[in-house]
Amino acid sequence: MLSQVYRCGFQPFNQHLLPWVQCTAVSRSHRIQPSVIRHVRSWSNIPFITVPLSRAHGKSFAHRSELKHAKRIVVKLGSAVVTRGDECGLALGRLASIVEQVSVLQNQGREMMLVTSGAVAFGKQRLRHEILLSQSVRQALHSGQNQLKEMAIPVLEARACAAAGQSGLMALYEAMFTQYSICAAQILVTNLDFHDEQKRRNLNGTLHELLRMNIVPIVNTNDAVVPPAEPNSDLQGVNVISVKDNDSLAARLAVEMKTDLLIVLSDVEGLFDSPPGSDDAKLIDIFYPGDQQSVTFGTKSRVGMGGMEAKVKAALWALQGGTSVVIANGTHPKVSGHVITDIVEGKKVGTFFSEVKPAGPTVEQQGEMARSGGRMLATLEPEQRAEIIHHLADLLTDQRDEILLANKKDLEEAEGRLAAPLLKRLSLSTSKLNSLAIGLRQIAASSQDSVGRVLRRTRIAKNLELEQVTVPIGVLLVIFESRPDCLPQVAALAIASGNGLLLKGGKEAAHSNRILHLLTQEALSIHGVKEAVQLVNTREEVEDLCRLDKMIDLIIPRGSSQLVRDIQKAAKGIPVMGHSEGICHMYVDSEASVDKVTRLVRDSKCEYPAACNALETLLIHRDLLRTPLFDQIIDMLRVEQVKIHAGPKFASYLTFSPSEVKSLRTEYGDLELCIEVVDNVQDAIDHIHKYGSSHTDVIVTENENTAEFFLQHVDSACVFWNASTRFSDGYRFGLGAEVGISTSRIHARGPVGLEGLLTTKWLLRGKDHVVSDFSEHGSLKYLHENLPVPQRNTN
Repeated sequence: MLSQVYRCGFQPFNQHLLPWVQCTAVSRSHRIQPSVIRHVRSWSNIPFITVPLSRAHGKSFAHRSELKHAKRIVVKLGSAVVTRGDECGLALGRLASIVEQVSVLQNQGREMMLVTSGAVAFGKQRLRHEILLSQSVRQALHSGQNQLKEMAIPVLEARACAAAGQSGLMALYEAMFTQYSICAAQILVTNLDFHDEQKRRNLNGTLHELLRMNIVPIVNTNDAVVPPAEPNSDLQGVNVISVKDNDSLAARLAVEMKTDLLIVLSDVEGLFDSPPGSDDAKLIDIFYPGDQQSVTFGTKSRVGMGGMEAKVKAALWALQGGTSVVIANGTHPKVSGHVITDIVEGKKVGTFFSEVKPAGPTVEQQGEMARSGGRMLATLEPEQRAEIIHHLADLLTDQRDEILLANKKDLEEAEGRLAAPLLKRLSLSTSKLNSLAIGLRQIAASSQDSVGRVLRRTRIAKNLELEQVTVPIGVLLVIFESRPDCLPQVAALAIASGNGLLLKGGKEAAHSNRILHLLTQEALSIHGVKEAVQLVNTREEVEDLCRLDKMIDLIIPRGSSQLVRDIQKAAKGIPVMGHSEGICHMYVDSEASVDKVTRLVRDSKCEYPAACNALETLLIHRDLLRTPLFDQIIDMLRVEQVKIHAGPKFASYLTFSPSEVKSLRTEYGDLELCIEVVDNVQDAIDHIHKYGSSHTDVIVTENENTAEFFLQHVDSACVFWNASTRFSDGYRFGLGAEVGISTSRIHARGPVGLEGLLTTKWLLRGKDHVVSDFSEHGSLKYLHENLPVPQRNTN
């Protein structure tokens, strides 16, 4: 009798099996052996990726980053995820997306299980339709169309809805999984199947056998036979039953099957410290056992008998059993299409349940500390902020030995793992520290009137005066790679501008960054603002940090062009200051000086080829080809071992040319250079605008008119005449230091120093002024007089 329910033709796993099982596959007319199923998965239209997935069960994962090692995963779909907004019928788009994600993970070699709601809602839709169709035609005709629309639908019994919807729900899953060549099996259970030892063993054996054959079990409570539920007003006309049990069912199933990860999808982002929607509600990133006292639970979701409290209890029970848990939103249209795969990849989605508390504060807590510390920093007197920076400069030289010892550890650990240019960036020296200290003292001197400086004063009317003053931006997130010297520079700029600061350095500089941050906090402590600068040492990925739009006001990346591009792509709602590429050009005009050209080209390309302001494309006026000047440039590049790539026009002039450039829009970051020929200065400008990155571009010429034409018409952040591209730097500009070079057209452009970290606010001082006094018949008139601005202190 039992074998008749196996539509694939599998033999029953146990003659005493009690839970009801239905198996559906790609082809129901053929008997499919496990070997065939494995073969089917190899040609699925979902990419098959084999990932190393092996882990002894018994202890849950401590960090999100470890979730990618999860082998066996249970995904629980709550009623709010499965059902439509009208609570009658299924959300087909969301279900299709969930099935696709489950199929992707299944085809990676993972073992996926679904615990799903939805039978009651699906059955309700079908039964309501049947009831409407069963109304007599006569009644419909005599009632009139409007009355027909308002025809009362009788209360539908929940178990009947479940019975009517169960087969349709499974048929829908079958059709969806079939698109990815995945076999699915339905298992209906009740609480008795877990309380009866024999039934529990049978259920366990069934699930293991299905997983062994690469079949996705779809588990649901058998709502058609469970005891009646108490009346529930959430679902109009239906008493939703056993949905609350699906949370505990998923947890129990996860522990029984020794699952690595349980993903609970609901209609909220995760667990909040107070009811979602309330003013002070904050999403909890990581929840630890014992934190229940700090959470205020609200009402449950629009459907289902379980609420967040039930989910938390179930999650903690599963966590205690060795299964990691994440509660996340499965209904949001912007994230539901990848929420499951994002969780498995370790991204910061929803609330992660962990038994291991970090030693320090979370990044959210650090963000709050930076915000409050930055506000205190902004209220200090300019002399006090300058004193902090001077003290930090002194510490860099006084604690030189400790800094260099920490840096030596970083260099030893990076040896053989980092390329030579990156090792050079990572290295600190006595001379570097001395230069840093000098730069910090310059910042301190220039910071005296940075915050609170009056930019504009206007008399609006008598006794009504308006001022525009400079203020800090707020909280900055600076992400930097292999550059420990960046930390004190950026910290000094943040202190001078009164901004809170979050720093995320590369792990290759961990020892150096740690001691430099401790020295920064020691300097801040002299005026009680130690927490204004925070170093993020947790496992947060850069992409996760870029989502903290409520805590961070500006992101400044310092690193490779790939890092900048990744951050610009990941940042959601947070401005990013920086440049993704540094494609710097130098145009050698027909009236260029022979003595100057080789010096400028050598310095721009060879002094530090990995820098973003290094020369990448050399544009030569066509009249200079086959001249002594051109030969000198080529000879110098050959001596410096610079590999030359020929542009299309340059290659056309040569019988035997160097390798032709693959792209004229390339940042080499090494001893490589593209050479191209142009007809005149306008041709050079057009080339720069087409292939450049608006970073730094140079003209070499003795003709002042040509130079001025170039300076005025090239639309880049930095445009030079007879000077190396390497001058594009905050320290060399006299800014003391820079947080980066921006090619953006909004706010700050070029090397960004202290001024670029400030914004403005408006202060209006009046005496009982109201707008109605300035109406046509009012007693006052607008004056709009410009008032003198206090002179800036330049000493």
